[in-house]
Amino acid sequence: MLTLTRTNINRHFLRRTTLPEESDFFWKIEAGIVRTMTWTDTGELIVLGIWGKGDIVGSSLSTIEPYEIECLTKTTVQPIPCSQLVNMTDELLQHIRHNQEFIKIVHNRSIELAIVRLLNWLGHRFGQAVEGGHLIDLLLTHQEISEIVGTSRVTTTRIVGSLVERGIIQRHQRHFIVSLDRDPFWHYEI
Repeated sequence: MLTLTRTNINRHFLRRTTLPEESDFFWKIEAGIVRTMTWTDTGELIVLGIWGKGDIVGSSLSTIEPYEIECLTKTTVQPIPCSQLVNMTDELLQHIRHNQEFIKIVHNRSIELAIVRLLNWLGHRFGQAVEGGHLIDLLLTHQEISEIVGTSRVTTTRIVGSLVERGIIQRHQRHFIVSLDRDPFWHYEI
């Protein structure tokens, strides 16, 4: 395995490539979006988080094995030695906060609600404001969305179609626009 000998040198990765696993280093994302993941004993994919600019990721931050980091976009990262974690309190706290938000999203009993909350979270976190909401500048397939929320691709396709029909989300080419001002669920109190 290649060992990084120099830090502060940005490394560039293409969409769908994985970041090398380095036990003595973690990665600080300078540009792009990645997802961290693992697999169950039966081979089922579990998405652990979605991370972007300013976030830190790496197997050195987790005890989960296997642990993989896949680029969802072109990504630029900087290797940072684990010894510098002591000086990165803000980044570690941000990592924990984003992880907890992500866990809350994917643990909704309603898959539709999980998808809506995921898209809203992605819109707030990685999107750009456009007329009608936030454009998620990330090419997410229905399969990737289903892997994140733990359902089938068929169910995701049906739910996304329903959300588009109801005007909760829009499709722009292969991107989503999340209509953040629309509450897709109504509640009543008994």
